[in-house]
Amino acid sequence: MAKKRKANQAISDAVPEAIKTQNAKGKETTITAASGRSRRLTVKPEALAILKALEPDDPTKPSNKAERNSGSAAVPAASAKIQAPDVPKSRSKVSDTSQAQGTTTTRKNSGRSVKAPHHEEGKEKMQQEDSDILDQAEHEGNEVNYWLMKAEPESRIVKGKDVKFSIDDLKAAKEPEAWDGVRNFVARNNMRAMKKGDLAFFYHSNCKVPGVVGTMQIVQEHSVDETAQNPDHPYFDAKSKADDPKWSVVHVEFREKFPEVITLKKLQKYSKNGGGLENLQTLKSTRLSVSKVSKKEWGFIIDLAKSDERATSDDDTSRLAQI
Repeated sequence: MAKKRKANQAISDAVPEAIKTQNAKGKETTITAASGRSRRLTVKPEALAILKALEPDDPTKPSNKAERNSGSAAVPAASAKIQAPDVPKSRSKVSDTSQAQGTTTTRKNSGRSVKAPHHEEGKEKMQQEDSDILDQAEHEGNEVNYWLMKAEPESRIVKGKDVKFSIDDLKAAKEPEAWDGVRNFVARNNMRAMKKGDLAFFYHSNCKVPGVVGTMQIVQEHSVDETAQNPDHPYFDAKSKADDPKWSVVHVEFREKFPEVITLKKLQKYSKNGGGLENLQTLKSTRLSVSKVSKKEWGFIIDLAKSDERATSDDDTSRLAQI
């Protein structure tokens, strides 16, 4: 009887500041005090039930058979006042991590990561805006496609009208611009394949320095090109009827003008075997006014534009230093 009282007293003394291990079997259990010393005691079922009831919820307790068998689940301290020993990382799918400088909480759930605001938010925002123009192309429900579309930036009179249209004209437009005048079936079919949210390079053609000058976005999918049915329009087509239209337009909006033209010569430089633009459609079908661009080619040309921008910035800095 004295032995049982002694055991129950040991439990009473240990419970507020102890860690109970996972190997309780029957009436025997191991009590490990905060000091690290352990005693194996014979415990009444009632006392063991009380001990378990006093035990705090363990968020790291194994939840499946595989984890129980592995024996690697973390065992937390029963009292918040006690410094718990080193504990292995939780197997939970949701993890919180904190950084020493400004708390950053990252919650990972089903592969997604969300960061709480902290002191580097402004820096991250700038990096995000500068990271890649591909981010501009995200739109719900559709895969983004990329294109290259040509227009003439220098004046040329056809039927008494100037067909000039440059990236500056697009930038100055107050509303989405209809990309009309396309009279090639391959180019027309490419436009009919465009989806709202797609991105396109603006290419200056039939000019002194042809090349890619910026980007624009498709904001309205294809509709009838009514200019083809207008006898006064430079690109009138008598075969295109109101009840049987042959040609289409898409509507575009300005997105960006590059600081320097990515010239045709520069594009051709990377079109050799193994080059990043060896399969660029506009270099293979030079008379095609609307052509496809792969995601890889888009990124490659964007990188060229950024390298030109950095070079221009470095030149400006150098000139200022000399003043």
